[in-house]
Amino acid sequence: MSDITEGMLFTDHYQLTMAQLYYRSGIAERPAQFEHFFRSYPDYGMHQAGYCVTAGLEPLLDWIGKVRFGSDERQALASFQTPRDTRIFADDFLDWLCEVGGFGDVTMRAVPEGRVVHANVPITVVEAPLAVAQILETPLLNHLNFATLIATKASRVVEAAGGGTVIEFGLRRAPGFGGNVATRSSLIGGAVSSSNVGMTHSLGVTPVGTHAHSMVQVFMAIRGGELEAFRAYAETYPDDCLLLVDTIDTLDSGVPNAITVFEELRRKGHEPVGIRLDSGDLAHLAVRSAAMLDAAGFADTRIVLSSGLDELTIWQIRNQIAVEAPQYGIDADTLIRRLVHGVGSKLVTSDGDPSLGGVYKTVAVAGDDGSWVPSIKISDTPEKVQNPGAKRVWRIYDERGFATADVLALAEEELDLDAPLVLHHPSLPGVTRTLRPAEMSRAEPLLDTVLDKGRRTSDPGGIEEARSRRERDLAALDPGVRRLVNPHRYHVSLTSALSELKRDLIAGYAT
Repeated sequence: MSDITEGMLFTDHYQLTMAQLYYRSGIAERPAQFEHFFRSYPDYGMHQAGYCVTAGLEPLLDWIGKVRFGSDERQALASFQTPRDTRIFADDFLDWLCEVGGFGDVTMRAVPEGRVVHANVPITVVEAPLAVAQILETPLLNHLNFATLIATKASRVVEAAGGGTVIEFGLRRAPGFGGNVATRSSLIGGAVSSSNVGMTHSLGVTPVGTHAHSMVQVFMAIRGGELEAFRAYAETYPDDCLLLVDTIDTLDSGVPNAITVFEELRRKGHEPVGIRLDSGDLAHLAVRSAAMLDAAGFADTRIVLSSGLDELTIWQIRNQIAVEAPQYGIDADTLIRRLVHGVGSKLVTSDGDPSLGGVYKTVAVAGDDGSWVPSIKISDTPEKVQNPGAKRVWRIYDERGFATADVLALAEEELDLDAPLVLHHPSLPGVTRTLRPAEMSRAEPLLDTVLDKGRRTSDPGGIEEARSRRERDLAALDPGVRRLVNPHRYHVSLTSALSELKRDLIAGYAT
């Protein structure tokens, strides 16, 4: 990777200054564990998320496997100066970085992409020499936070569509090359495709698209109008003809002209794909357009909706269709399944909450005897007091097979589902919940080892496998947690042993 902006220096300055401090202190190579998690779900203002969908892991692992600290990086760091014109990074530290080279000593456990994840549950656990783990913080958060944010938004949009199809249309308004991340994450979140040609091709997905208003405008100006524009498009793409019908007047011009062209296509042995609505009252226009298409014999064509869509808008469109469709002799459920939702800027920017508060904190450092010494961050805000120590993460399923709690346990703990399990609130001392054996069907470990001393240990599986994980996890998630507005709070708890460790550490630092 030749571009210095995308290699080992794709990190924050303070990560490197801390790494040099560890080197000076003689602890740069001491093993340490860091955890990546987020503290709160996205809150979009009028609606909120009750879960997240993890994404970004495979691109992060690809990046880790490629980057190296070399002569270009050394030269760049050697040029950095303090306000007194002295060097920030000394030669011996830079020599050590060159010797380390990259992330070959990193062991990583992570929740696989596509899985439903919850606040304060470790998504990624890094075990590495202290300085190396520190340098990894920024690129890890950069790769995982935004991707998870967009996969979550996409999942909510797909849920809102209620059986309709979702495609991602947002590249033109995405944050630079972050548009590629958004496309990949949208597919993990449940979108079936995207207009992003390069990224869909690289992922083995066929890109989708229609045409712009500008094409119709050109024909209106110099080539005979909307009908001739539609005919030209149909002639060029007879087996992929989907027409944008709202440039002039949707119901009095666009849909009738589309039907004329569709009839001409059918006489030539081709079947049209459908129409696209990009303005106006989309629910009403979808119902009226469906009635006109059905009457003309094109009940199997798709109706694509676009223009400012997000999960709440799509949910409102569905509700309006449920009321209006019967008035025009249209079955509402059939029409909803017929719809394709082209979701753009509000998806790829996570409109309403454009950043995920994912953090990366030290949880344990190797002591002089090699055993793990737990580390904790204490805050005046109880929710920010860290859950310390080397841990395992379990998902407990109830007697129905639904996820009922994510449980953080000490690394050496095994959960006994044949005995009552006492779970402790992570930030409210004394608040507990007890699950009886009859209320627990199984416990599933959430973290898989994906890197072992820099070596990949698992097959990434691809987008389809990640999408399948999302579908399975959502099917096992209570409807209240999946609500678009004011979702029910999912339980994240600590075992008694971990809760006691946390309490003892806090008490120790208070004395």
